[in-house]
Amino acid sequence: MNKHIGACAAVVISAACLAPFAASAGPAGDAQIRALEARFGKAVGDKNLDAVMKAYSPDVFVFDVVPPRQYVGAAAYRDDWKGVFAGYAGPVKFEMTDLVVSSDGAVGWSHSIQRMSGVDPKGAASEFTVRVTDVYRKRDGAWRIAQEHVSVPVDLATGKADLTSKP
Repeated sequence: MNKHIGACAAVVISAACLAPFAASAGPAGDAQIRALEARFGKAVGDKNLDAVMKAYSPDVFVFDVVPPRQYVGAAAYRDDWKGVFAGYAGPVKFEMTDLVVSSDGAVGWSHSIQRMSGVDPKGAASEFTVRVTDVYRKRDGAWRIAQEHVSVPVDLATGKADLTSKP
């Protein structure tokens, strides 16, 4: 009889210890990450640098489509976003499609297609489409992008980037 009580107690204790992790995983975590991406998309469309940076963890690591090879930390990546917004004379249109999100515990990941368009400072139309893979971390109840990889397809025969890629 004591064996059964001990086994039951072990199951109850294990479940209690794992409950905080289960609460942040799966559909609820996925929905929170989707909400983060929606806020991010609105911030980009508004050219709101402070709101864009709220999506990123302070220690974010990024492989972007433009040099340098990598950005380490939100401060470095903030400068990159400043440059992106400076490349548009007026408002920008931001579209995110094909967003697929998954989460498990305090970690999540996604991939999407992101397109920005507008007018550059010289008055010419400007648009580009990128592929984005994000890794998220949940800390203190909030999801943030901890790692980001932005890329474009490259035509290997010409060495040219395809900045308006279509499926």
